[in-house]
Amino acid sequence: MHSVALLTASYAKDIERFSLLSESIDTWLTGYTRHYVLVNDEDLPLFARFASEKRVIVPASRYLPKWLWALPPALQFVSKRRVWLSLLSSPVHGWHIQQILKIAGVLNAPEQRVCILDSDNLFFREFDVGQYAGAEKTPLFVTRNGIDAAHPLHVLWLRTVDQLLGIKDRSFPADDYVGNALVWDKDTARAMTDAIKSATGLNWVLALCRKKKFSEYLMYGHFVANGPGHLATHRVTEDSIAVSHWDDTRLDRPAIEAMMHAASPDQVALCIQSYSSTSIDDIRDVFRLSSRDRRGPSLSPDHMGDEAEFEVPKAH
Repeated sequence: MHSVALLTASYAKDIERFSLLSESIDTWLTGYTRHYVLVNDEDLPLFARFASEKRVIVPASRYLPKWLWALPPALQFVSKRRVWLSLLSSPVHGWHIQQILKIAGVLNAPEQRVCILDSDNLFFREFDVGQYAGAEKTPLFVTRNGIDAAHPLHVLWLRTVDQLLGIKDRSFPADDYVGNALVWDKDTARAMTDAIKSATGLNWVLALCRKKKFSEYLMYGHFVANGPGHLATHRVTEDSIAVSHWDDTRLDRPAIEAMMHAASPDQVALCIQSYSSTSIDDIRDVFRLSSRDRRGPSLSPDHMGDEAEFEVPKAH
């Protein structure tokens, strides 16, 4: 079995969703060593209360290159989005920084496998993530032929991924590797960033800052799929461990409960995208109601940990 870590890139506006995610992890998950939480430097005080023996809050600056710096919020007069500046590329926004941080977090984790969890996920059943993610082959979730030529955003992302990885031939419909609670292998992620440098002639972070319109999940999936050696080390599956709500329709409590009840026995996580504007209070109430009779939450919201108790590697 390979060692397994959890990784979340989050920020201040998602803190309530992250709070629920962390509570669900502490209630239901086993089999992992650490949960690494990557946040903007100015958000560290907000997330400090989540630190614990197994949860490390990591400032974004630890993994971002020195030539990329965050514009202080007080100076963002026009854009409502967080902005990073560089003399080497045009401005980069927070969503792209989160994708870069996920890749950097995997590369720098001591563990061999990393389960990436966005803030709008939560777990509602017992789950040994070590058994799932740490087996001989890395699970790779795919939706076969999930991207057709009429899907403008995904097609744009995929075209960019092809340029970054040097993939020449592309036909549609194409496979979609976007999902929830996805697992990456560190050696494969390192080979992926090496491939970006080979195809672009640039450091992988700079290449992503210059391209911007990409998906980290599509990039990893198609990198694996286009390399027989890497594909042989992965177990391709069309079964997601998460039941997900992807569109912008607001869900009420009965709809959230129905999603949980409709989940297959192998689905252990729930993802309701934040842009759906579904009430986080409703999600929390449904989660706690469903958990109450089986196991009380083990997380104490005010529990504080000491990040200095163990070392998180600095970026390479």
